[in-house]
Amino acid sequence: MNFSGKYQLQSQENFEAFMKAVGLPDELIQKGKDLKGVSEIVQNGKHFKLIITTGSKVIQNEFTLGEECELETMTGEKVKAVVQMEGDNKLVTTFKGIKSVTELNGDVITNFSHLQNGQHNTSSCGFGKEPMK
Repeated sequence: MNFSGKYQLQSQENFEAFMKAVGLPDELIQKGKDLKGVSEIVQNGKHFKLIITTGSKVIQNEFTLGEECELETMTGEKVKAVVQMEGDNKLVTTFKGIKSVTELNGDVITNFSHLQNGQHNTSSCGFGKEPMK
């Protein structure tokens, strides 16, 4: 499956509690909770380029499946990680105690983030593919 496309945030669950658990300041959580982010993915074989735009904040990450890379997190921190493909529709990575699973089903991408701290803090976001312009 090819992940390429532009996806608009449609829903999110447990955003505030999860962001608080990962250490994002309340001020930034309040600013971000109502913004409708856009994720643009360009996949070329095993290489991915991901651009996430939320309000005026833009995060750009590039990675090749199975290879260590540096990713910018939602807090602006840069972390080393390896992104793996599970099946043909899931991208999985773990960094700083967070397991992130991004799943593609048709025109919808769902991201599940789980904080592995024993408290089972989980957040999910659903993104729908935007029509091509």
